[in-house]
Amino acid sequence: MSSESRRFGFRPTAEDVHLFRLAVPALGNLVAEPLFLLADSAIVGHLGTPQLAGLAAASALLATLTYLCVFLAYGTTAAVGRRIGAGDLPGAVRQGVDGMWLGVILGVVLGLGGIVFAEPLVRMFGASHEAVPYGVTYLRVASLGQPAMLVVLASTGVLRGLQDIRTTLVVAASGAGANVVLNYVLVYPLGMGIAGSATGTVLTQYGMAAAYSAVVYKAARRYGAPLRPDREGIKQAASASVPLLIRTILLRMALLAGTILAARYGTEALAAQQVAWSLWGFLALVLDALAIAGQAWISQLLGGSDVEGARRATRRTMQWGVVTGVVLGLVVLATRQLFIPLFTEDEVVRHLLSEVLLLEVLFLPIAAPVFVLDGILIGAGDGRYLAWVGVVTTAVYLGAALSSYAGGGGLMGLWWALGVFMVARLVVLVVRIRTDRWIVTGGGGAGGGAGLREGDVVVSGEVAAVTQTP
Repeated sequence: MSSESRRFGFRPTAEDVHLFRLAVPALGNLVAEPLFLLADSAIVGHLGTPQLAGLAAASALLATLTYLCVFLAYGTTAAVGRRIGAGDLPGAVRQGVDGMWLGVILGVVLGLGGIVFAEPLVRMFGASHEAVPYGVTYLRVASLGQPAMLVVLASTGVLRGLQDIRTTLVVAASGAGANVVLNYVLVYPLGMGIAGSATGTVLTQYGMAAAYSAVVYKAARRYGAPLRPDREGIKQAASASVPLLIRTILLRMALLAGTILAARYGTEALAAQQVAWSLWGFLALVLDALAIAGQAWISQLLGGSDVEGARRATRRTMQWGVVTGVVLGLVVLATRQLFIPLFTEDEVVRHLLSEVLLLEVLFLPIAAPVFVLDGILIGAGDGRYLAWVGVVTTAVYLGAALSSYAGGGGLMGLWWALGVFMVARLVVLVVRIRTDRWIVTGGGGAGGGAGLREGDVVVSGEVAAVTQTP
């Protein structure tokens, strides 16, 4: 390692190794999950265009529900990580079980809603008249898997809190493979059509939920944590999740607003926006992996009252985030003229996309610390702050986007508004991280994290049995 590298603080350390041991499996897990939809699309697409269109409407709704319920994973990660850091293994497992029961309850409610209101929901998501029956069929069958899907989200949070991200990768990858096999067999050899695709996905979801539940069951038995539903614990898990749900809804609003305004500039602008957003989302997965790693790491350090370690981990994760953002931007800059033709033959769309990608290159180094700090504050249990500043930054974005639209700024104007959004988020996150208000130590946490309850036991000597320390 050169002296220049050491001067800028990027000499690899044991902490770097630990960070990437968490981040790399997390990235694999994040990439494995979208394969569910890709597999369904590829298999159903050969049934016909109406079937594929019906799948598109139903899966858009299901993807939105999953996106909004991701607070189950984030909230459980922070709560479990804190308990682990504090040496309270029974409490950590109990916190995870509470989150899983909350997932079951929400999954039953959402699943019933999907079955009962399938037709109006599919129509609301833009399905054509001939595609509606297929979308309704898919949604009704897929809704049966909602309890399992939300248990998977909560269970993923449990294992992230334990810093056992490798298991989540194995389960996600195995699930993705099983989903392909089941969907193909049920759709074609067994002739179930689009219902077979939904059935295969549901069976996969319950298989993954069972695998995660087995891991949690084993931990609960080992440390004497109860598995039965605990009303107070579930209420605390739900209460702690509300700020994260608000934050997620606000981010979704910003995404939808950008797409809606892009559509007003015409078909070419909307097409370019779709590709640009898809690429941005893919690149965000890499940054999200670092955010998840930081989230799990910080929650344990704060739970163990290691304030200096938490600040050091925050700085290091941010450094790697910025480096990753710069590298990703340079890769996009160097290759954009090679991959743009893969998406479209329309010269107008190609030109718009080429311009927008230059802004993505510019914004990635800004987005990187935003993603990382967002994950770290979630790990610290600072959800209330994220919710409040989310209101402010979303208002800033909507104001910038609407002003650009009113001034005829075109698609580039909308992406400049995204840049304003990222800068606003960066400012409020950096301001917070430079204070001590997000640093709350011990097994409880800030922003709604559950505190110690009667009967919780601290067994600090056993922490090493379930965590991976650098």
